[in-house]
Amino acid sequence: MSASQNILLVEDDQKLAELLRNYFEEFGFVVELVNTGLNAAEQIIKNAPDLVILDLMLPHQDGLSICRSIRETYSGKILMLTATSDDMDQVAALEMGADDFVQKPVQPRVLLARIRMLLRRSQHQSSDEQSDSATKDKVVNFGKLSINRSLQRCKLEDEVVPLTPSEFSLLCHLAEHPDRVLSREELLESLSGLEYDGLNRTVDNKIAQLRKKLKDDAHRPLGIITVRGKGYMFVPDYW
Repeated sequence: MSASQNILLVEDDQKLAELLRNYFEEFGFVVELVNTGLNAAEQIIKNAPDLVILDLMLPHQDGLSICRSIRETYSGKILMLTATSDDMDQVAALEMGADDFVQKPVQPRVLLARIRMLLRRSQHQSSDEQSDSATKDKVVNFGKLSINRSLQRCKLEDEVVPLTPSEFSLLCHLAEHPDRVLSREELLESLSGLEYDGLNRTVDNKIAQLRKKLKDDAHRPLGIITVRGKGYMFVPDYW
């Protein structure tokens, strides 16, 4: 892990923020603290850190609002901290563009592992983009659905679909294996390198968002279908 990688931590609990900063700095990260949501978005855009750790509950402006306001401009990774296990908070965070979330109370070692995996994924994506630009755009078409890996862009009926980086990555992985059932374990591994423990809802939440954005009926999906007890399958003929 490069010593030059920067983390911007937006956390109003000063004691926790200092603890995390000291811990991450021991592993070579440069950490900047922001203790309020008031100007957090401006600081994130201005400093362009490699990764943002964003608390959900902040004074003046909440983490979800900040995430939504920066996602179109900020291309780095966003990790949300949530104080509850409420699925709605987690779904909302993913919908706003967060790449991952960790529930409080925070265990620094777990948080560090999540950070490393997110940054490693970011590096892999950058390498893929450089490789693509050196050859040609990787565009895959399925009827009215078009996926451009080089530009990280998805179109449905010639309209750009606003996917978050993690949603796009999940769609690409599904589309690379058409008509094949992919388990939650494999899909979660493709997103973050995490092992599926039977409880993690990241994949399910992101699938739900993909269906919504791609206009695939959530009640009777036909483009990305659920195979009960096994996982999900991308159906190319639907599009």
